[in-house]
Amino acid sequence: MNRLKDASSPYLLQHRDNPVHWWEWGPEAFAEARRLGRPVLLSVGYAACHWCHVMAHESFEDPAVAAVMNELFVNIKVDREERPDVDHVYMSALHLLGEQGGWPLTMFLTPEGEPFWGGTYFPKEPRFGRPGFVQVLREIARIYRAEPERVAKNATALKRHLAEEARAGGEGLSLQDLDDLGARLVAVTDPVNGGLQGAPKFPNPPILEFLLRHARRSGSHQARHAALLALERMAHGGIHDHLGGGFARYAVDERWLVPHFEKMLYDNAQLLELYALAFAETGRPLFRGAAEGIVAWLEREMVTPGGAYASSLDADSEGEEGRFYVWSLGEVREALGEDADLFAKVYDVTAEGNWEGTNILNRLLSEEAPPAVEERLAPMREKLLERRARRVRPGLDDKVLADWNGLAIAALVRASPLLGRPDWIALATRAYRFVRETMARDRRLGHSWRGGVLVHPGFALDHAAMMRAALALFEATGEESCRADALAWRDVLLSDYMLPESGLLAMTARDADPLVVRPQPSHDDAVPNANGVFAEALVRLAQIGGRTEDGDRAEAVLARLTAAARAAPLGHTSILNALDLHLRGLSILVVGEGSEPLREAALRIPYLERSVHVATDPQGLEESHPARSLAAAGQGPRALVCAGMRCSLPVGNSEDLAAQARAMLGG
Repeated sequence: MNRLKDASSPYLLQHRDNPVHWWEWGPEAFAEARRLGRPVLLSVGYAACHWCHVMAHESFEDPAVAAVMNELFVNIKVDREERPDVDHVYMSALHLLGEQGGWPLTMFLTPEGEPFWGGTYFPKEPRFGRPGFVQVLREIARIYRAEPERVAKNATALKRHLAEEARAGGEGLSLQDLDDLGARLVAVTDPVNGGLQGAPKFPNPPILEFLLRHARRSGSHQARHAALLALERMAHGGIHDHLGGGFARYAVDERWLVPHFEKMLYDNAQLLELYALAFAETGRPLFRGAAEGIVAWLEREMVTPGGAYASSLDADSEGEEGRFYVWSLGEVREALGEDADLFAKVYDVTAEGNWEGTNILNRLLSEEAPPAVEERLAPMREKLLERRARRVRPGLDDKVLADWNGLAIAALVRASPLLGRPDWIALATRAYRFVRETMARDRRLGHSWRGGVLVHPGFALDHAAMMRAALALFEATGEESCRADALAWRDVLLSDYMLPESGLLAMTARDADPLVVRPQPSHDDAVPNANGVFAEALVRLAQIGGRTEDGDRAEAVLARLTAAARAAPLGHTSILNALDLHLRGLSILVVGEGSEPLREAALRIPYLERSVHVATDPQGLEESHPARSLAAAGQGPRALVCAGMRCSLPVGNSEDLAAQARAMLGG
């Protein structure tokens, strides 16, 4: 019997009609495996995953394949976005087996949940040296029955490696260390196409942020060029949806031309921040357009009925990857008439096509045009967008994830002042309220919500990302309830997720359903790691509140995390970014009636380098807080810029505030 018909995950619901006797993840499935004496087949994927769909169509929809699966295994289907903890544990096991990771993830477990073998996509029939899926199933089942000692040895070894605790310690990193790491990172970037060298090409937002921080900290022209080149080439490339806005997950080639067409909320949230920064740095319309396109796409296609944002759009429509997004020259001519030749020239549309006989819109060859030409192109894009809307749309995964929404909320708030879009604060607040009011139970957040079903408790990143989002909203609006939320989520992380023995956040709460190990990764993945996000939030909380204990806690957490970052900097740039903010970030305090222009000026300083606190009641702060003496020093709006243990003289207007900030940053 297939048990997925009542699942809340759109990905699991895609498999509810499979002839496979799927179970959802849970103790009942493993109890069944123990009762039958069978191994477990664990299949992990997500709704926007192209190869997940391919394997489902080839194997899981085939009655003959399903019959073998049902005879030999207890079969569990997992949505990696709904259960990132399960995905992390078994993806780590796959890596320990010497296999490259990816989805679909296919793992074989004992009835106790211990992994003993696995892979990713298996074709239905043997090809290109890969065994066919049924062949794999029969051999794994044979080994499980005939060679139990081999299975036990593999399972024991994998579990031992998975359970090794992360070791923290060693010396912290200095600004000079950060500069040395920045120079090393510049050396591995692609000088022609931007991003890291080679293919496939992922945006890697925390890495690009680290390059921008390195450039601003050290004055490195190479780092600045490397970061802006990547953002420029992505904006020109086929990875960018030039009609509807937003960016695909990654490009399969080194030029950013051919995307894997799925669109994810978390990528676009992180890229929104970066494009806003790039516009503030350069004033280039290209970067403004990319940022505003992301928000336009979010508002047009990704808002759920409660006002939060859906998770992803599928890569496929009508059974073909990218079909919704590509064009023939004939279609462009039919839609645009006499304007078609200009559009085709700018967007690389030809009769032969630039990908599999069709055309991915891009501007890698034409790049930016004069303003008059850009003005002509805008209504052409609108016409094609309207025409595209008549096509069969890719599937929408409309579950709401707290962590991904936290990233989007913070991005909208941070980008708003840099692009002069105060209306984005309202978009952020709407999503924030949904997560805060609908996805919380007692003190803690859930992870995933859809159709009234909440996956609870949430994970460490849910609380860390929403803590950071709450602080961003507090900086922008002064709403005290946001700071109260941030403090509450901080306390949840410290009490329910922090592991005293390692100083790291575990992914799962201390009372969550147990896995074979309790995962505690520190490296960034497709999303920044919870430890790095939490470290940044702690630093901002200390800068905003000025409390000694908050500063001490941020320093202690960073000291434990930097050992991992030193050993593998490319995988830990979210931690390095938090450290940069701690070591040189400005704390800007604003007091007095009529201080809104000062707040706005403070928020226009890029979030990489500042935290902002408008103290409406300075007397309610600690005796040692600088805002108390600032408020007592005179009447009217005033601001104080502090860095480390030193503060500027009070300033009373926006121009002086900007000048003081530049001076204290050494710019």
